[in-house]
Amino acid sequence: SYIVDGNEIPVLNGVDFAIPEGQFVAIMGPSGSGKSTLLYSLGLLDRPTSGKFFLDGIETSKLEDKELAKIRNQKIGFVFQSFNLLRRTSVYDNVRVPLIYANVPESKHKELVLKALSSVGLEERFMKKQPSQLSGGEQQRVAIARAVINNPAIILADEPTGNLDSKSGELV
Repeated sequence: SYIVDGNEIPVLNGVDFAIPEGQFVAIMGPSGSGKSTLLYSLGLLDRPTSGKFFLDGIETSKLEDKELAKIRNQKIGFVFQSFNLLRRTSVYDNVRVPLIYANVPESKHKELVLKALSSVGLEERFMKKQPSQLSGGEQQRVAIARAVINNPAIILADEPTGNLDSKSGELV
């Protein structure tokens, strides 16, 4: 639940489901129905105010922030609707952030960044650009490349193709 103006607003009341490995799931509903809240909870960015959430058999609701960060880095890739790119940082550095947190040797970064960018239809020439030099669709693809670079077990995406043309959307 959220506290708004001193009032408790229940969100995701009575949610109970399991997603088996290998499944693709779309969460749909009207604006304000809790889709993003559910996504943030599944991605360990928000903590439930009650109930339990298990990820790979681990109850996550009682874990410390450091443990949650480790699980996010090792298992979860995020594609945010608003991209969440670092504005004054090159595409190369934006995409490689998860590699840094995962302690991947720096000697492998360029190869992995190129592979991730290529997987979303962006070439090496984009690596030195800043997010402000990119179209919305290009920024979205950079965000997707960042999300998949560590080959996460789970990818959580909030309208991942909403800013893409149909050809790029199909590629992604």
